[in-house]
Amino acid sequence: MKARVHVMLKNGVLDPQGEAVRHALGALGFEGVNGVRQGKVIELDLAEGATEADVTAMCEKLLANTVIESYSVEMA
Repeated sequence: MKARVHVMLKNGVLDPQGEAVRHALGALGFEGVNGVRQGKVIELDLAEGATEADVTAMCEKLLANTVIESYSVEMA
């Protein structure tokens, strides 16, 4: 079983990496990019029987800083 966790900074939290990407895109001639938010994707290869609740617990304890980040879980 596999799980994919998407982690993003919450709205209102400064994203310096996203801002650097936005600036670089403008410098490369890509017009019209008004904002960029950068996040991360974590893919987990799980043992049989693992549940979405297990992955949620992993996110709450380690994979996401829930003070400044939000996350979503996809199970496959």
